[in-house]
Amino acid sequence: MQTFLHTELPLIQAPMAGVQDYRLAAAVSNSGGLGSLPCAMLSKEQLIDEITKLCQATDKPYNLNFFCHEVIGYTQQQKQQWHQLLSPYLKEHGIDESSLSMTATRQPIDKEIVKLIAPFKPPVVSFHFGLPSDDIVQEIKSWGSKVIASATTVDEAKWLEANGADAVIAQGIEAGGHRGHFLSMDLSLQQNTEQLVKRCVEHISLPIIAAGGIASADDVQRFKALGASAVQVGSVYLLCKEATTSALHQQAILDQQQDETTLTTLFSGRAARGIKNRVMQELGAIPKGVPAFPHASSAITALRSRAEKSAKSDFSPLWCGQKYIPRVGVSAAAITHALMKKW
Repeated sequence: MQTFLHTELPLIQAPMAGVQDYRLAAAVSNSGGLGSLPCAMLSKEQLIDEITKLCQATDKPYNLNFFCHEVIGYTQQQKQQWHQLLSPYLKEHGIDESSLSMTATRQPIDKEIVKLIAPFKPPVVSFHFGLPSDDIVQEIKSWGSKVIASATTVDEAKWLEANGADAVIAQGIEAGGHRGHFLSMDLSLQQNTEQLVKRCVEHISLPIIAAGGIASADDVQRFKALGASAVQVGSVYLLCKEATTSALHQQAILDQQQDETTLTTLFSGRAARGIKNRVMQELGAIPKGVPAFPHASSAITALRSRAEKSAKSDFSPLWCGQKYIPRVGVSAAAITHALMKKW
């Protein structure tokens, strides 16, 4: 029996830029779930290459994930304020401020990208930070593709339903990586996954996909009982065989104590959940002076690169969900089936 996503199992592997490529997506799709490819940080050449390899590696449904944020300007004054905040670290690592780029590294989907992916007719296209323009949504749906997107509040879920989404990913506060919020940046509005799923099931008619803090078969069963049609999981795959998680990131995951994750804006300008490291502890996780998404990434990436060469994760985004069960060297297929055994 197929799910509403035309997969055997009602499970989506969350797209995780920086710790995966097509191989993890293919492994999850081949095991009956919906594998996802994070596309927002790929060049056009990389995008075509990764989708081509994914289609060669699986004949099952897959998901392409894009950002659809509005690119906000980055002024010289904002740059100076940001570099001033980071100046002790820039000096420590011998980085010349004038060498730091002002170019955004995360681009929203546009019509040119839509033309590139059109020949593939991806079975599912998912979005973070809302939805793109209606003409883009309608074109994607004209291929027969499902359109899904993240909501972090009921208001966002209602907005997605009204603007053409086929299903809503209810992203609770426990989820690792970037928050998908788009109607308001007020973090006090964010709910845990259980609260959010309950309210979304009550207030909208679309299928609800629970995301955040899902690490076991019991968690999956609990969200099914609450009315979720599927789950989306990411952090469970961070240490699997098919992931490309760096050695430093893996070590941080294994070394972390309970409640070691928090939301931070330091790495991109938008709130995202990761393991606390030096820069988060010293500057605070959400300090003043961080430029808007995605402009924070240029300076912090330069620091990250220098520190990682010395085997330090002081400035690395160590994304990880709040609830975590380490599964070192386990295959993505084994993890997928373990999670779904009680559905």
